[in-house]
Amino acid sequence: MVLRHEEILQSPSVWRPRTPEEAVARKRALGADAVFAAGGTLLRTRWEAGTEAIPRHLIDLGSIEGLSGIWLQDGDLAIGALTALDDCLNDPLLGRHAPIVAQAIRTIAGWSVRNVATIGGNIVSRTGDSLPALLAADASLVWIGEDGERTEKLADWLSEPIPDRARVRLLAQVRIPLGGDDSIANAKRFFAFHKVGRREAFTPSLVTVALCGSLEPDGRLTGIRISAGGGQTVPARLKRAEELLTGRMPDPDALGEVYEQVAADYAPAPDPFAPDMYRKLTAANLVVTELWKLTAAGEAAGGKEGAPCR
Repeated sequence: MVLRHEEILQSPSVWRPRTPEEAVARKRALGADAVFAAGGTLLRTRWEAGTEAIPRHLIDLGSIEGLSGIWLQDGDLAIGALTALDDCLNDPLLGRHAPIVAQAIRTIAGWSVRNVATIGGNIVSRTGDSLPALLAADASLVWIGEDGERTEKLADWLSEPIPDRARVRLLAQVRIPLGGDDSIANAKRFFAFHKVGRREAFTPSLVTVALCGSLEPDGRLTGIRISAGGGQTVPARLKRAEELLTGRMPDPDALGEVYEQVAADYAPAPDPFAPDMYRKLTAANLVVTELWKLTAAGEAAGGKEGAPCR
């Protein structure tokens, strides 16, 4: 779809609700003619490229209190959906409790974009580079809709083939559990995140992978979570690869099986600049390399010995 010049320059009406409930009600009333907007960086990119029509109405979420910031709540790390990506990077709670997410956010665009773009916007795009890391951290999403507040696993939401457009709801928070699930208290936590693209940050990634877990004193792996996305690929957990590793040592036999499984299960969306097989093998190589480091170097992936993945 290519828009005419006058269509690109049209100005939508802007609504500024004061509460999430008011925003949801406004969206319900205006229907498909309105979109929620926070940082608006992705929306502007699409409008300027002429790939998406400017809506008749923008519902600006910036005036709603309580949807930004990072805090601890009920055993979780809570991140307000309107928190700017750069504010996430500068928050010590995120760096301490979810360093894999901070590492992923650091690779998104540049400072001028991260200073405006929100973590909620990166999530609801369904292809944002923070998503593989959030999947590895076992994140959940807190929505506010016409039927009140509802929490669901990020993995479940991403697995929906097509979001239910009839359901009007607003992303309010991201929740990352703090408690470990290690069977042995002194197991070493590890994590890794990688983004591969034609350039490091100012272009959509070709492949993004994230993994975390625990290495127990006897060398066996537990609590493994592996996810992959990139470009227009909706990220997903690679659960069969996780199952292959659970309870095993990262020896050559195990890593060979995992390599084949990741390459088989990772299903990237088509990209005009890179064939699917290249991206599959890239994802498999990144995952296996990080796991190999656990035994080859005797420390957690990415040089983060003992660091939590969430």
